[in-house]
Amino acid sequence: MSGVPFPKLKRGLVAILRGLEPDNAVATAEAIFDAGIEAIEVPLNSPDPFRSIEAIRKSLPETALIGAGTVLTPADVERLDAAGGRLLVSPNIDSDVMQAASRFGMVSMPGVFTPTEAFLAIKLGASALKFFPASVLGARGIAAIMAVLPRQTIVGAVGGVSDRDFADYAKIGVRTFGLGSSLFSPSLSVIEIGERAKLAARAWDAAASA
Repeated sequence: MSGVPFPKLKRGLVAILRGLEPDNAVATAEAIFDAGIEAIEVPLNSPDPFRSIEAIRKSLPETALIGAGTVLTPADVERLDAAGGRLLVSPNIDSDVMQAASRFGMVSMPGVFTPTEAFLAIKLGASALKFFPASVLGARGIAAIMAVLPRQTIVGAVGGVSDRDFADYAKIGVRTFGLGSSLFSPSLSVIEIGERAKLAARAWDAAASA
């Protein structure tokens, strides 16, 4: 199954806004985007996530990659499309979800942990692979799996990853990261979130240029 190519972003960073309240969605997303992070996902176990996704999509430029995380069913994919989302992130690989993502022309990033899962995701048309939880595999574990993957495969490290880890992963060729609690928490102010996003953007730039 052919999938949608992962878009070229200024930085390979995806902000994971788990627990985001819809009333804070636009201000939070704008602060993150202005800091230099163009991809934003709202996990579907957040309060009224499709409302947040729709509001964010309308507030940011078309170059922003906005979507949902924890996407588990084809019905979720349909609702994501209706909200204007283009990014679909899941913790697992589900063929029905992947088919729906392809049908709606979405960028898909399913969660994988083993070579078997990685190759299945590629076969089903994944735009990129989300190695999750990356903190368990570590850079060495992911490097070992990357050695057998097609060279053009885009690999993302997600789960227990912060800006302090970028350099180690960059050494093995990983340039894409999902940032959750190190970047966002519902208890943080928009100013604090923006500052964390700026720090992450600077750390990514430093790791990428090393």
